[in-house]
Amino acid sequence: MKTSFKEQLNQILNCDLKMTFPTARGMSRKLYFFVGPTNSGKTYSAMQELIKADCGIYLAPLRLLALENYEFLKDNKINSSLITGEEEIFHEDSTHICSTIEMINFELQTDVCVIDEIQMLEDEDRGWAWVNAILGAPASKVIMTGSVNALDAIKQIAEYLGEELEVVKFKRKNPLEVLKEAVPFKEIVKGTALIAFSRKDVLNMKSKLSKYFKISVLYGNLSPEVRKEEAKRFRDGQTDILIATDAIAMGLNLPIKMLLFTTDTKFDGTSSRKLTPNEVIQISGRAGRYGHHEIGYVGATTKSVLKHIDEMFHSPLKTIKPPFKVKATREQIKAFSSHLQTKDLTKILYFFSKNMKFTGPFVATNISNMIELAQIVDNRLALTLEDKYLLAQAPTNTKSPLLKDAYFAFVNAVINKKPFSYRLSINIKSLAKTELDLLKAEDEVKKISLYLWLSYKMPEIFYDIENATKHRVLVNQYCEDSLKLNLKDLVVKRTSFKRDDKKEDNKKSFPKRKSTNLKKEKQTREDKTHSKGRAKQRVMPASKDGTKKHKIQKKEGND
Repeated sequence: MKTSFKEQLNQILNCDLKMTFPTARGMSRKLYFFVGPTNSGKTYSAMQELIKADCGIYLAPLRLLALENYEFLKDNKINSSLITGEEEIFHEDSTHICSTIEMINFELQTDVCVIDEIQMLEDEDRGWAWVNAILGAPASKVIMTGSVNALDAIKQIAEYLGEELEVVKFKRKNPLEVLKEAVPFKEIVKGTALIAFSRKDVLNMKSKLSKYFKISVLYGNLSPEVRKEEAKRFRDGQTDILIATDAIAMGLNLPIKMLLFTTDTKFDGTSSRKLTPNEVIQISGRAGRYGHHEIGYVGATTKSVLKHIDEMFHSPLKTIKPPFKVKATREQIKAFSSHLQTKDLTKILYFFSKNMKFTGPFVATNISNMIELAQIVDNRLALTLEDKYLLAQAPTNTKSPLLKDAYFAFVNAVINKKPFSYRLSINIKSLAKTELDLLKAEDEVKKISLYLWLSYKMPEIFYDIENATKHRVLVNQYCEDSLKLNLKDLVVKRTSFKRDDKKEDNKKSFPKRKSTNLKKEKQTREDKTHSKGRAKQRVMPASKDGTKKHKIQKKEGND
């Protein structure tokens, strides 16, 4: 019997989410949750399970983490490939993959899949990727690593799936203590990390303190390559202190002895607010790295900030609660377009968020950045719905004039269907002299990343991979060299810092401090990174013992 329009629409609108991953449903999977605080060895233990497997995949929240674990597997003589949204390093004899989480192939069966930082399923813009990975990772053993606030969420999803869940608990390997008194800037010692929550504040502090210390900086707008190099300089002792945003909270193992918050507020994209227990505990955990220090110290540069940090540090983590957010798939977008008789992607996404219903603890979501880009591409009538959907998922934002101009140029190239070469937008012949110079260079790296992301989706248009890759190296080097200097816009009148070189670096108690006379810099914006996309691989025949191994095959044509 022919179904009516209303019945067909109801079938689309009511989704048993787990059944959209047929390969995983056809396997006998067991879920594991390696749960514990930072510096507890949970991720290391998960990677050891991956090493022992005949074939497997590691899913990272950041390109930097995917790269680090790719190198870790190679160091352990494991044939591996690296897949991120902007680069693919293939090896014909690979049995393992390290990938950013959005790049997971739901048809590639493996023995073990490690899903790192599982608490990210709560993230407003990217949480859907972790939900999909839990539901659809086609592995016999799915190992999730993360903090205890995600435990209830994982239990609910496992119950929905009807799959066995084993929880393995880890404890921190060495103690972490909150200082009793504030540590003013003039009493900072080597091995300290200072935490701020904006790029501007990080660079301001660098300008003020560089007269007295060699400094590394870390913030979200820096490319993974520059972050890695800055971290290496601090790790190798080439710099004395580290100044960072909360970008430090994920994916970097650093020999930080004492971590000091310079503020207890951050801008969350809407307004400035106080730090939460989850944020304070996650960031604080980077102090006292096991193998480097017997104990870690957490504190603040002012008494008022220390009071809030102490309170949050000793507060329970906020439990992640359902519903968990789900993004519209390409197939759902096509179905809605057909039934609603529209190719307006923005309308389709809003319809999805208001009307889609799921079996289990899930809810439809609209991703703010995707909506913003959808509104841009909807004004380009010559684009197909499929191209709109792809372009709306691009890893970029329109807050930067440089990135906005680049995005419009790339969209026009897709409309014209003509080869589009990469072109450098900035002058890198001399190093950055101002904060604005450096910001433009950071955005240029993001533009290159966007070009490379598109090159794997539409290689016939965005063909200039070699040139873009070459310039990514050059611009990253420009940023790294510039960060070693003081930028003119940030050189302000310095208050009197008096460094006491007689103090021992490994001092474990601190006398009462005088209050600092440095003014706090006004907080600006929060840094975010995104990584999106997919890739294709092929499954190789089963080995004699019945396990499936795979090799990586570079894809051809569009995704």
